[in-house]
Amino acid sequence: MPDDHPEVGTRQRRSGAHLVGAPLGEVGLGTALAFAAYGIWGLFPLYFDALKPASAWEILAHRILWTLLFCILLIAVTRDVHWVRPVLRRPRLLAGITVAAVLIAANWVIYVSVVTAGHTSEAALGYFLNPLVTVALGVVVLGERLRVLQWTAVAIGLAAGVYLALASGRVPYAAIALAMSFGLYSLTKKKVGASLQAVHGLTLETLILAPAAVAILVLVSSRTGLEFGNHGPVHTWLLVGSGVATAVPLLFFAAAARRIPLVSIGLIQFITPLMQLLVAVLLLGEVMSRERWIGFGIVWVALAVLSVDSVLALRRGRRAAAAIPTDDYPR
Repeated sequence: MPDDHPEVGTRQRRSGAHLVGAPLGEVGLGTALAFAAYGIWGLFPLYFDALKPASAWEILAHRILWTLLFCILLIAVTRDVHWVRPVLRRPRLLAGITVAAVLIAANWVIYVSVVTAGHTSEAALGYFLNPLVTVALGVVVLGERLRVLQWTAVAIGLAAGVYLALASGRVPYAAIALAMSFGLYSLTKKKVGASLQAVHGLTLETLILAPAAVAILVLVSSRTGLEFGNHGPVHTWLLVGSGVATAVPLLFFAAAARRIPLVSIGLIQFITPLMQLLVAVLLLGEVMSRERWIGFGIVWVALAVLSVDSVLALRRGRRAAAAIPTDDYPR
């Protein structure tokens, strides 16, 4: 899910200058698509909760295989196969996509495990922390230099994690694992996957994971038995539909990222963990202690600081772009 989302890539990264002259209709469509993508991701806890009593591993396997089938059908219908040969000739790219596939599979199984165990608020915390983790990884792995407000946001986020650990007597491992796995996935995609469109990357990732998914289904079947087909047609079709549910918001996001500035994407992304938190408390009946609310509040302060920094950076970029002669703008 989800943030600084990986499928943007450097190819889609645009400064404010690139979008100053964007048609209002395109911006409006991009905004609507972004809200749709993050809104769907925000409702994922309800979807995966409905897949019980299937285990997280069985759900993961179905999600991989049905997503792969959906992507293959989409590519077949659109006859979009020109990208396959160039990718197969780039072993380093394939190696990077393999790493990304393993990371997203880890993220998926952790997320589903947390949600189906009744801890959706923990998943929400993970995705609230994700932008902060992404910024921190930029420093540690890419050697990026942070602005003052970015450092402030990361420090506040770290303080929130320490507070939650001390207040609850345990480290929020699941939330940290979700944020780290998705942050590393984003980083990997940024390094090797920028040349691939969203559906192409998802196709390759699920294709790489498909043998493992089949092995998981065989193992689960031999040990505890599969739940697929044993709980009525609705449950069966929900498992099948996990492929569409995975691919559609990703395609919406990719289309949105081409139409609106990344700072807008960065602000809209908080809809997902906020919706997940509301779903957890209001619909799934999870109880939030006062200490946990305080911890979430500290995280929200960090995200507010990070958002202010993003807006200020965009404004600086636009002012710099305004000083450039019009003929020099990218077209």
